[in-house]
Amino acid sequence: MSERELLIYIDGKFYPESEAKISVFDHGFLYGDGVFEGIRSYNGVVFKLKEHIDRLYNSAKAIMLDIPMTKDEMIEAVLETLRKNGLKDAYIRLVVTRGKGDLGLDPRKCPKPSVIIIAVPLLQLYDEKVRERGMSMIVSWVRRDSVDATTHEIKSLNYLNSILAKIEANNAGADEAIILDPNGFICEATGENIFIVKDGKLFTPPSTSGALPGITASVIKEIAQKLGYQVIEKGITVAELYNADEAFLTGTAAEVMPIREVNKRQIGEGKMGPVTRQILEKFMEYTRDPNNGIPIYGG
Repeated sequence: MSERELLIYIDGKFYPESEAKISVFDHGFLYGDGVFEGIRSYNGVVFKLKEHIDRLYNSAKAIMLDIPMTKDEMIEAVLETLRKNGLKDAYIRLVVTRGKGDLGLDPRKCPKPSVIIIAVPLLQLYDEKVRERGMSMIVSWVRRDSVDATTHEIKSLNYLNSILAKIEANNAGADEAIILDPNGFICEATGENIFIVKDGKLFTPPSTSGALPGITASVIKEIAQKLGYQVIEKGITVAELYNADEAFLTGTAAEVMPIREVNKRQIGEGKMGPVTRQILEKFMEYTRDPNNGIPIYGG
C-alpha cells in the first residue's frame, strides 16, 4: 500500500483501494440492486450526517433491503472511515448492496447485504468560475421514472435514467440536463434539485414529481424562509423556467449552482442573480456551523 492510497470500508474491514473488491455476483453490480448516499464533511464536521443516514434507511426500506447495521453503527463506520484516511474535508460515498447471490433476479439468493464506504478528499463538481458565470443546460428527452416505477425518491444504484440525460447534455455541449416528469413538468437535474426565482418568490417542484427529497434542498428552503422569501412547491413548466428571474440547482456535491441559460434561452441576467448569491452565502455559512453535522474527531 502506498502512503497516498485510500482505505475503503467493506463489511466491517478496511482495505487499500487497490485491494477493495466485491463479488461479480453482487446484485448491486449485476442489477443496480442497492442504495447509496453522497455526503460531505466540512472542516471536520460531516454535514447533515444523521439526515443522510435516515434517507439511506428509508431508501433501503422501500426496496426491502435490510441493512445489517443500526443507524448509530453506520454513523460510526462513516466517521471511522474518515479518521482512517485522515480527512476533514471530504466527499463520502456510502453504498449498501443486496449482496452476493447468483445470476438470477431473486433477492432471496442474496443472504447478506454489503456495506461499502468510500471517503475521498473533497469532490468539487464545478469550479468557482462555473459557479460565477452560471450553468448552461438543456431539457433532456429522457423523462424521470414515474413514482410507480423506479422513482428517484428512492436513491437506488440504478442511475441509468440520469446517465442518459447527462450523455445528452455532454453531446450538446451543455453543463447539465433538466429532466421532466412523465407529465412534462420539471422534475430535477441529473443529480440535483432545482429552484426558480420569480417576483421575489422561490418555486421548486413538488415531491409528487418523483424527484429525490434533497437534503441540501431542504436546507435551502429553510435558509430562504429565514431570509424572508416565500418558498412554494408547484409544478413548473419549461416556459416558466425560461422566464424566471433566476434559477439554480442544489445538491450535496453541487451545493448551490446558478443557471445562466436553458436551451439557449438566457435566464434572467444570464449570471448568478442577487437572490441566488444571498442564499449561497448563507448556505456556505450554514455548512460550517458544527451544529449542522456530526464531528469526525469528537467535540
